[in-house]
Amino acid sequence: MSHVKCLRCRGCEREYPVEPLNACDFCFGPLEVEYDYEAISEAVSRESISQGPNTMWRYHDFLPVDAELALDMGTGFTPLIKAENLGRRLGLENLYVKNDSVNPTFSFKDRVVSVASAKALEFEFDTLACASTGNLMGAVAAHGAKASMNTMVFFPADVEKGKIVGAGIYGATLIAVDGTYDQVNRLCSELADNHRWAFVNVNMRPFYAEGSKTLGYEVAEQLGWTAPQHCIVPGASGALFTKIYKGLNEMVDAGLIAPISTKMHIAQAEGCSPIVEAYNLGETEVRPVRPNTLAKSLAIGNPADGPYALRTIAASEGSAVMAMEDEIVEGIQILAETEGIFTETAGGVVISGLRRLVKNGLIKPDELTVAYITGNGLKTQEVVESAIKPVHITPSYDAFEEAMAGR
Repeated sequence: MSHVKCLRCRGCEREYPVEPLNACDFCFGPLEVEYDYEAISEAVSRESISQGPNTMWRYHDFLPVDAELALDMGTGFTPLIKAENLGRRLGLENLYVKNDSVNPTFSFKDRVVSVASAKALEFEFDTLACASTGNLMGAVAAHGAKASMNTMVFFPADVEKGKIVGAGIYGATLIAVDGTYDQVNRLCSELADNHRWAFVNVNMRPFYAEGSKTLGYEVAEQLGWTAPQHCIVPGASGALFTKIYKGLNEMVDAGLIAPISTKMHIAQAEGCSPIVEAYNLGETEVRPVRPNTLAKSLAIGNPADGPYALRTIAASEGSAVMAMEDEIVEGIQILAETEGIFTETAGGVVISGLRRLVKNGLIKPDELTVAYITGNGLKTQEVVESAIKPVHITPSYDAFEEAMAGR
């Protein structure tokens, strides 16, 4: 059984029933799931977790869905790779890459949608919907198909073609909106008020966001039940960043790992970096910006969890780092050339940001560091096309030798 007690406002701390709600009626603060941690501690152990499925649902006691209702498509327990080649390139001896680009729809969004879709079925919704910058639409479309639900995905019309195809193939209704993600999200909030649809990141957001915690649990388990010293996470809404830290702390609270000293670093692209800008100015609130970035999956100009991301940085003594737009593709190439992992633009932001953190001395060579790669590069091939230059020859031995000599 789920160990959920209630929903609680992150602002005024008022309690709400476990229903499809996302905002406090009194202060308009976001709602978050509250658990019975004493019951969780009694229910879990390292042994019980290790005997569970090789998916994110091995941590079902920490999630807001009854285990028997889990919509498990094989999401999670993705590889944690010792990135020795990349580490040598950057000057790090103990670098790991958490490769979440190998989930069923090739991004970490399968984690959050796995939870949200199961909760939507529990609430007896028949339509699954989302506002998306790209990866979420594919995850919602796939899980909607698996759950035999009607599926509606809303997205900015300039989203990469690969992500549109990756959602449409599952039979979802695609709604391309001429506007930014923030405008799409506002539209979906209005629709959620007037249609009985489960918008995974609107009225289902408190439950949806909890799926990201599993990226913290997995890394701790895969490192031998210990936490890293540094985590570098891409930042869009800021929710993923805060939930990974929450997951690590929940492992401590359950007695599964020792108290942590993990420094959390959020990476954003130059063309959409409101959290980084607020951090650099020493502010506790985030000023909205108009996105203009190659990293479309991170193009949220008014991040809902921005203030909480800043609190996570402060609590963990971490930082926020900006990846220059002209370094994003370079970051993608470096990861591919060293570790054989082809990531999308968000991953390029992470690798570029990691390099900057090392250069600035915020990460020491021997410190255990995890870089989170959250999406697959096959979805954003157009951004690297100009960097790929095949050698063209006629089908003859001499032509090959001549071409190689020229190189």
